[in-house]
Amino acid sequence: MRRRSFLRTTVGAGAALALPPSILQACRPEPAPVLARLDPIGVQLYTIRDLVRDDMAAALSAVADIGYSEVEFAGYFDHDPVEIRSWLDGAGLTAPAAHVFPLEVDHLEPVLESASVLGHRYLVVPWIPSEQRETLDGYRRVAERFNTVALAVREAGLQFAYHNHHFEFEPIDGQVPFDVLLEETDPDLVQIELDLFWIIHGGGDPYDYFARYPGRYPLVHVKDRLADGAMVDVGDGAIDFAAIFSRSEQAGIRHYFVEHDRPDDPLESLRRSYAYLEGMMVGK
Repeated sequence: MRRRSFLRTTVGAGAALALPPSILQACRPEPAPVLARLDPIGVQLYTIRDLVRDDMAAALSAVADIGYSEVEFAGYFDHDPVEIRSWLDGAGLTAPAAHVFPLEVDHLEPVLESASVLGHRYLVVPWIPSEQRETLDGYRRVAERFNTVALAVREAGLQFAYHNHHFEFEPIDGQVPFDVLLEETDPDLVQIELDLFWIIHGGGDPYDYFARYPGRYPLVHVKDRLADGAMVDVGDGAIDFAAIFSRSEQAGIRHYFVEHDRPDDPLESLRRSYAYLEGMMVGK
């Protein structure tokens, strides 16, 4: 199933799942203590994928004009990496990460060449095909493959990471598949880009994972959620980002990428989300 179709069919699916109460702003009489400004603020370019496809240079310039300093790619749309790098430099942006799928050892060379030109430090696998995650053994095989690919990525001087959705938190035979992935992968080789919408949508608790697997989340997707499961601009939903980001040191978070999968007005969504985060003070 293509990512866009998957998202249409699953955004409402987890709405009835129980959410950890401490994550929701509505359950806190006051925001978490504020200590330091959130920085840097980045954006996952999937949010403005149509703009990127039509005119990547203009899209990158628009992102920089809003105030974002980092971007995460979700496809290069057949542009030459050298050309893309010139657009990044011209806009004053860096690109520490990119979503790359599929990522296999036999196909790494061109991926690594692009990453070198564009300055990526993280190569992120954003998806596990449904046929590979039907059983816990399927997840174990995925974890084994992640370890193998991640070693090759590490030998090239980069870091491998995996981006979650909600399905990793749906129990199979009494176990949570996300736990299997974390336990079966080498923490030095395989790190996690934690999508805060999807972990909460699936009924997971970020605080619990930060405590049990500290330091494994150098990247997060910052996307907001209403209590009924709808995705909204950051700051318009119920997720208590200040409280979550007060655990950034424990979690190991270094990069914060704003994302909205289906905004009505992508650039306006990014402006609203940036304004909220830029003004938010979080504990470190």
